[in-house]
Amino acid sequence: MVDIRELARLSGVSPATVSRALNDRAEVSPETRRRILEMADRLGYSPNQPARTLVRRRSDMIGLIWDTGYTNQDRRHPFLLDLFVGIKQTLAESGYHLMVLSTAGAASPGDDTLYLRAAQQHSLAGVIMMGVDAAHPAITALVDAGTPCVGIDLPLHRNRTTYVTSDNRAGAATAVRHLHSLGHTAIATITGPLGLMPADERLAGYRAEMASLGLTPDPRHIVDGDFFLASGYEAARRLLDLPEPPTAVFAAGDEMAIGALHALADAGLRVPQDMAVVGFDDIEAAALLRPTLTTIAQDRVALGAGAVEALVDALDADNGTAHAPLQVATRLVVRGSCGGEVRAVRS
Repeated sequence: MVDIRELARLSGVSPATVSRALNDRAEVSPETRRRILEMADRLGYSPNQPARTLVRRRSDMIGLIWDTGYTNQDRRHPFLLDLFVGIKQTLAESGYHLMVLSTAGAASPGDDTLYLRAAQQHSLAGVIMMGVDAAHPAITALVDAGTPCVGIDLPLHRNRTTYVTSDNRAGAATAVRHLHSLGHTAIATITGPLGLMPADERLAGYRAEMASLGLTPDPRHIVDGDFFLASGYEAARRLLDLPEPPTAVFAAGDEMAIGALHALADAGLRVPQDMAVVGFDDIEAAALLRPTLTTIAQDRVALGAGAVEALVDALDADNGTAHAPLQVATRLVVRGSCGGEVRAVRS
């Protein structure tokens, strides 16, 4: 029986190119696709699922490890939900199926092989993970076993692993630069949970852009949050209680920005006249608020597609290596919360 590697060899292309051609992906030229399909027809090749599992000694099932909240289980963040849909759609286009792995046991220090056992039991081809701690023993056991893994906003640096992330630094810098262009110099930030890659990178981008503009932020203008609404509300209240509150706030996540907007409204302040607000993510609610929220948009489709494609390429590569980390561009969407008309600007 001819498998995908043999078909690739006879067609003079990589297994990844064969996979893309058979799934009618746009990256393959019409001529290459025609040659591969003709060769597949001549050899009687069919990507039969049981046969592929036997030949490749793995299934066409990809695992997803997705914690629903950074500190509390069962909370749902809208950005992660949108990203989940993008992953599922791209996997389907690539001929793979998705299995969501339970994270309930990951909190238990006594079950360090939770994910590794699941991957072995279900013969998972590889794993995508997001919203989890890369240093957790259950994660490191999975990676150390050589399982191909891709993290989303989760830096994985070992063999057969890689990660995709938005350009968080550039996005944060764009937010600060936009507020400064409107005349603001006392610009505060509400951070995400420090220790997580996107939160750390957005804070670094904020600091770097403030420095490049010749501004020294008041240390009290840097307030911790956790990416969820309540922390944005409390952080904004703390900023308003200062003897000299800032005139603008960059929140490292839209939910926190929305919480800040509620706090400002409760304090009787007008946005953007009394204080300007910029968020990060461009969740659906950002365009529905009054005022609408200026934000840094992440390309959720590109993040999900990039994670899937990086994993599929690693699976099809002869040496099992993964690609270099992928960084996805962000863009500024200007709305009413800091003044100006609605428009989008590439970061």
